[in-house]
Amino acid sequence: LIAEIIANGIFKNNIKIIVYTDKWKKNETYSYPTFGIKHLNWNIQITEPTVREFIKEKFDLLISYYDVEKAFLKKVTNHSSAQFKVGFSSVDKKLNHLMINTNVENHTVFVQELFRYLKILKKI
Repeated sequence: LIAEIIANGIFKNNIKIIVYTDKWKKNETYSYPTFGIKHLNWNIQITEPTVREFIKEKFDLLISYYDVEKAFLKKVTNHSSAQFKVGFSSVDKKLNHLMINTNVENHTVFVQELFRYLKILKKI
């Protein structure tokens, strides 16, 4: 996915990634900042500083690359300060400005459609 985004002209240093996981493994080292349900307090507030900073950052584009209805992922997308949000059509349609009708395994089609519509909408 990242390689295809870069191949479409986006510089690697302009890409910021955060990963959600349901399962944590002891002593596991993750390649990217990773968060999960354990980063919510009893009041459903995000406790992980990395996630809070990610939400506050005013990205030009947020790609919500998940096709399952997870409350925490939807919370991050909904609260994100990104100017333009893109995701899958199988997820809550109120969250994103643009929804792409494919599945998460088919990242090639997702990226092709993403850049096609970004050009049509004059976002790039």
